[in-house]
Amino acid sequence: MPESWGASSGGTRADGREGLVVEGVAKQFGRFPALKGVSLTVEPGEFLALLGPSGSGKTTLLRVIGGLETPDAGAVALDGEDFIAMSPRRRRVGMVFQHYALFRHMTVAANIAFGLKVRPARERPKAAEIAARVEQLLSLVQLEGLGKRYPAQLSGGQRQRVALARALAIEPRVLLLDEPFGALDAKVRKELRFWLRRVHDETGVTTIFVTHDQEEAMDLADRVAVLREGVLEQVGTPAALEERPASAFVFDFLGDANRLPARLSGDLARFGDFTAPAVNTTGATGDVEAWFRPHETELAQDGPGLAVTVTDVLTRGGVIRAECRAEDGRIFEADFPRAAQPAGLAEGAPMRLRPRRVTVFAR
Repeated sequence: MPESWGASSGGTRADGREGLVVEGVAKQFGRFPALKGVSLTVEPGEFLALLGPSGSGKTTLLRVIGGLETPDAGAVALDGEDFIAMSPRRRRVGMVFQHYALFRHMTVAANIAFGLKVRPARERPKAAEIAARVEQLLSLVQLEGLGKRYPAQLSGGQRQRVALARALAIEPRVLLLDEPFGALDAKVRKELRFWLRRVHDETGVTTIFVTHDQEEAMDLADRVAVLREGVLEQVGTPAALEERPASAFVFDFLGDANRLPARLSGDLARFGDFTAPAVNTTGATGDVEAWFRPHETELAQDGPGLAVTVTDVLTRGGVIRAECRAEDGRIFEADFPRAAQPAGLAEGAPMRLRPRRVTVFAR
């Protein structure tokens, strides 16, 4: 990648740049409020994931940033400039969608070069420069030698690489990715996930990535912004969201979860005849809901704990998952390495279940 790309593409530089600032953005479609005053900042060169269920507002926010939707209220600024008021050419946003949006009648090379060739004559690079940039991008996205092929001659993963190369060709100030791997199978998605992170690190382009896949967001992003019904629930590093979720929704959405009612006493959650250390991120007191992951769950044949019956034992690679039912019908899950399988674990076995630690929220 030429040295000049990092200087022009929104990379991390100590030059006083302010990054992308979203402030109080609201957007309504008819009676449906898609965004309800969302505010966040994306640092120059950062990889931010917008994560949330369908209808949470993540794609609407991406489209507002990209200029495809005009907000009803609020502002978007890039390096201190009004991003919404900028012309599309000056805004210089690269966008990649789920379904590639490649020109079927153009070769791979022509698709990548398209954004450069349609520039006004005074801004258009020379033909030799465009050809050189296309070759650089083909190398970057690991498609060397495929420039003369057509999209129909490529796999889904290869087409998505072409779409990304085309978005990068214009040297975008911001790169927007709207569930770009959604149409691909799980194995290809995982391969492209790590490849995309490498491309981001090489180019330094400020990147915003929309996904509803928690694992994808946590693997890829520097920070993750979790949205729910048009509201920003929490933004932070993957580790911060895992360790200190701001709400029960965030905890539940980020992965499989068990929960039990408890009484909070200092930094301990009390459950009848047993207790567990408690992480209290919201200042909850008194009667609380205690949440814990399957890997934070213990099963034993006796001792303190909730009486459960094992209903199923599943093996996934090196991990065993036990599904259990309490006497009131609630279902719990517990994960163990195969080498640390609890004694007596079998379908139909009575066991005692207890969490090693919990995160508590007000009921």
